[in-house]
Amino acid sequence: MEKASFIKINPADSVVVCLRPFNKGEQINVDGKDITLAQDTPAGHKVLINDTAKGENIIKYGYPIGHAMDNLKAGEWVNENNLKTNLSGTLTYEYKPVDEKLDIANDNLTFNGYVRKNGEVGIRNEVWIVPTVGCVNGIAERLAATLEAETRLEGIDAVHAWHHNYGCSQLSEDHENTRKVLRDIVLHPNAGAVLILSLGCENNQPEEFEKLLGDYDRERIKILVAQKVQGNEVEEGMKILRSLYDIAKNDKRTACPLSELRIGLKCGGSDGFSGITANPLVGEFSDYIVAQGGTSILTEVPEMFGAETILMNRCENEALFNQTVKLVNDFKEYFLSHGEPVGENPSPGNKAGGISTLEDKALGCTQKCGRAPVSGVLSYGDRLQTKGLNLLSAPGNDLVASTALAAAGCQIVLFTTGRGTPFGTFIPTMKVSTNSDLFRNKPNWIDFNAGELVDGTDMKTLLRKFVNKIIAVANGEQTCNEKNGYREISIFKNGVTL
Repeated sequence: MEKASFIKINPADSVVVCLRPFNKGEQINVDGKDITLAQDTPAGHKVLINDTAKGENIIKYGYPIGHAMDNLKAGEWVNENNLKTNLSGTLTYEYKPVDEKLDIANDNLTFNGYVRKNGEVGIRNEVWIVPTVGCVNGIAERLAATLEAETRLEGIDAVHAWHHNYGCSQLSEDHENTRKVLRDIVLHPNAGAVLILSLGCENNQPEEFEKLLGDYDRERIKILVAQKVQGNEVEEGMKILRSLYDIAKNDKRTACPLSELRIGLKCGGSDGFSGITANPLVGEFSDYIVAQGGTSILTEVPEMFGAETILMNRCENEALFNQTVKLVNDFKEYFLSHGEPVGENPSPGNKAGGISTLEDKALGCTQKCGRAPVSGVLSYGDRLQTKGLNLLSAPGNDLVASTALAAAGCQIVLFTTGRGTPFGTFIPTMKVSTNSDLFRNKPNWIDFNAGELVDGTDMKTLLRKFVNKIIAVANGEQTCNEKNGYREISIFKNGVTL
């Protein structure tokens, strides 16, 4: 059997991953031992290479991904029907720091970005309308469409209204989450100018929201309260937008070091190749950008469960370790407070693609952040303060998590996927396929193919190609979601709606 037909990821593993479909009765040779497959097994799925007793852990990536539900024989297809998670409840953790130095040179590469008044750098120059409350979504959309039709986007990259359902009838943490994310959007450097559109009677009062913005650029950020307009609020809004457009259209790109890049790390529609191709590639890039003095942010806290100690022990100090422990256990408590088990995560698409437990998913998911030390930990809605690798509190939901990454200050989200997805958040959302079939079948969704890693391309070569692609996007090349116009936001909600 060809060597490239399966992969044993870690020497300690008790499973191999099929790189192509196998038929029942086919043989593979693993570590000098012939193993006969007991069932037809799809590509991306796991085959057991050792007899395993009921209750015994099954190992992948060098770590347990759950335990056998029955006595299993070598050659059996391991999936959600015979593998059960070990996860349950919160845990107590001990800090065991791992000091792994990154031996990566600074290439002194640049990208062409927009340097804003506060020193932050954007990779797009867009005009945004940000509603403080969902009641004015329609007005915001009409304003955006009118400005786009008038200007034909001459001198700017896009005009967009970021509609959402919130800003009123929310309490406590939900209300603050909405306010913080909307603030983060208003202050994002990918916007050359912003109109904040308020109704006037909502919980998210415009005067209080303005205080949340701090010392903002009053030339480029304006506020309109619709209920205070005598007459047609659309006409008044267009007067403001035209003046904002006249400012933003003159902005020019200038050369900026890669240290100014802030990259969000996200996966969705994962499959059995995610932890072999796309996530390790993104992890290599994460280490690379950190070595250049830049920033990467990993989120999807529930998809850290089962791999969290790897991240905790990479924290630069014990204070960050304690913040990461809180990050993980707070999310577990959130699950438990709703009567949900902490290990019930892989979606039907994940399972069909070869991911059987949350540990299986987490150990692949966390590879997106490479080996760099953890330099910062962010709560939901926080804006980035520290360069290097950061962890961010947000759920695994694709749109909620991607919005949170963008709100934290990322200019691009790298989104790995084995099943494919068309969506994008309010910044370029670059899709990286785990397999070449997806790349070929969905060229209108996928921006980069990490499946080349199992087709014969080595990691070093593909990483350089990947770096060049990301720089091209930073320089203005549109991602598929931008070309398609698939852009939206989603704000995390937990509590009561009045």
